[in-house]
Amino acid sequence: MGYRHDLWEVAASRNGVVTVSDAEDVGTPAVEVRKLAARGALRAYGQGVYTHRDVPTTALTEPTVAVALAGEGAFLHREAVFDLLGVGHFNPKKVRVGTRRRVRRALPEWVALENRFDVPDSDITRYEGIPATTILRALRDMKQRMPRERWEVLVEEAMRRDLIGDHDAVVLKEIPE
Repeated sequence: MGYRHDLWEVAASRNGVVTVSDAEDVGTPAVEVRKLAARGALRAYGQGVYTHRDVPTTALTEPTVAVALAGEGAFLHREAVFDLLGVGHFNPKKVRVGTRRRVRRALPEWVALENRFDVPDSDITRYEGIPATTILRALRDMKQRMPRERWEVLVEEAMRRDLIGDHDAVVLKEIPE
């Protein structure tokens, strides 16, 4: 099998996304990744992030690209977590990405990057292979940012879908306004 197939396997397991780092991990040199992009097999987003044209895009592709563009240690947060999980009625114009390190690279206008030094490792998980804050952390982060009634509906929906437990819901509701 060739490099194109190797990268297809990587992309198929990562929502259609492949990075130069991923490629090197499977033995594909960076120069070969650039050649495949030049030939049209990969679509370049910048900063060594590509999508494989033979892997269908899904609703998970854009958030995966956004986190990859922000670099090592980046994660989805706030309403991007709800949108990813299909909780509530969010249709954000930008994918919210948090990071605990400085990012100097230019990002597309559809990515909203924010430094989140307040997020410990225990509040970060993976949904569908995409690093994100836990739903519990996202609910805590959004309590002050949205109307109380709408936030309570989010909590109830998260409970119904078993994303949080009854105890978590009680603790969330005790957070001061």
